[in-house]
Amino acid sequence: MDNIIKGKAWIYGSDIDTDVIIPGKYLRTKDMQVFADHAMEGIDPEFSKKVQTGDIIVAADNFGCGSSREQAALALKYAGVGCVIAKSFGRIFFRNAINVGLPLMEADVKCNEGDEVEIDLLQGTVTVNDNVFQGNKLPDFLLEMLTEGGLVAHRKAQKNKQ
Repeated sequence: MDNIIKGKAWIYGSDIDTDVIIPGKYLRTKDMQVFADHAMEGIDPEFSKKVQTGDIIVAADNFGCGSSREQAALALKYAGVGCVIAKSFGRIFFRNAINVGLPLMEADVKCNEGDEVEIDLLQGTVTVNDNVFQGNKLPDFLLEMLTEGGLVAHRKAQKNKQ
């Protein structure tokens, strides 16, 4: 994972719950392509057809609230989402995203759908149209986990170092 992420903005509001990120009827599979094909279907049925690898979701408050389904973070990751920016996250979604290697940033970003967004994970900044927004920089241990691809990859890397 790169510490600089660039992509097109997809704008969503507050209280985007895990049920709309990946509807429950798709949870019986372990096929990541199924998750990717139905990402955000509950709020934007065409999202998976439109999103490009590296694109950025920009949301308001409480993104990923609701159930503890890890599949919500997996759906976004495998759909190609490069990062999710929100004013705040559901805490379980936040941890699930880190665990599966999906970058997140808490920041209050003003932009329009389709704007080019640049995220600097090391600095905790988001740049849109020459406007720089300061976000909450992730702690170094979470950045390391993301860089290594998530919790499982991180634990394997730690084990190999020993």
